[in-house]
Amino acid sequence: MKEINCADVIMEERRKRGITQDELAAHLGVVKATVSKWETGVSYPDIAMLPLMATFFDISIDNLMGYTPQMSDTKINELYQRLAQDFAQKPFEKVIAECKGIIKKYYSCYLLLYKLAILYLNHAPMAGSAEQTQQIIKVAVKLCERVTANSKDRDLICGAVNVQALCHLSLNEGEKVLELLGETLLNSSPDKTLIAQAYRLLGNEEKAQEALQADLYLKLMDVFQSMMLALQNNLGDLSKAEPVYLKAETIADMFNMKHLNANNATVLFLLGAQMYQMGGLPEKAIELLNRLADVFINDFFPVTLRADGFFDKMDSFITENVAPTPRSDAAIKNDMVQHISNPIFESLGENPAYKRIVKRISDFAGGC
Repeated sequence: MKEINCADVIMEERRKRGITQDELAAHLGVVKATVSKWETGVSYPDIAMLPLMATFFDISIDNLMGYTPQMSDTKINELYQRLAQDFAQKPFEKVIAECKGIIKKYYSCYLLLYKLAILYLNHAPMAGSAEQTQQIIKVAVKLCERVTANSKDRDLICGAVNVQALCHLSLNEGEKVLELLGETLLNSSPDKTLIAQAYRLLGNEEKAQEALQADLYLKLMDVFQSMMLALQNNLGDLSKAEPVYLKAETIADMFNMKHLNANNATVLFLLGAQMYQMGGLPEKAIELLNRLADVFINDFFPVTLRADGFFDKMDSFITENVAPTPRSDAAIKNDMVQHISNPIFESLGENPAYKRIVKRISDFAGGC
């Protein structure tokens, strides 16, 4: 990597502006020979001279010194790959020494510090002793702490927090993992599998199982909702929408979605009905509207997330972390009446089966 060196910069900036060494020397109050020595690298400007010269050239002191405290993402990735290879091929101490130099030079380049923390954690076992391994991991912790304290990038901070948690797990510091990540499992940023590992390290298997179930539960809901968005975006093209619907239906049946999250189930059936109706398959549309009505009338209320026999550790999680819906039951029921009366289903208006569905939901909504 390029070392701090202002010789080339001074010469380049001077020539770019058509300034002679004599003129630059006169402006700075030095002799021409001094400028010549700067440009040939024989000597360096006095530190007090740097602001005057930077102002004269209208550049920053960092640029004058040929120094950049940041590294581009591309260069960081290239350096990361090269250092990873070096750890595998060169003496460990030599690579660590180079990393230390890089850290000092780019101590405010937080993406680089994050990447180096990962390298340290991954290669710490290659150190000569258990004590050295721990020291390397502790350096990774410090790097992550600097990233989280100073970076403005939320994704980078989240990544650094997770790497720091992994470091604490490697050091058998379960308490510090929980201090770092917290015990609120609803938070989507920290990796809840790390929380589970911390509890297991501390001998609390019950809380470990709860954390793992919360992780699966919330990821299941996220995946399902993403599939609903994909389905909605392709409603007009049955060839694209139906495979999404069928996969989502399989997930809904597999995980008993009408019990876990009845709202997700009704959205699935409503979008599926719209898809089939727009695709010229009204019989299938009516079939899904019937399923929607069954879930909405029998399973929807009270509106909440629920546990079941598979997610058997989730009751306290749901009670403690999931807020009740801000909308009233009456408003939700009236909305459903509007959904099944969507103009998409207009051609079903005289279909007896469709009429019965509309009546069932309307009667149910009128009873609120």
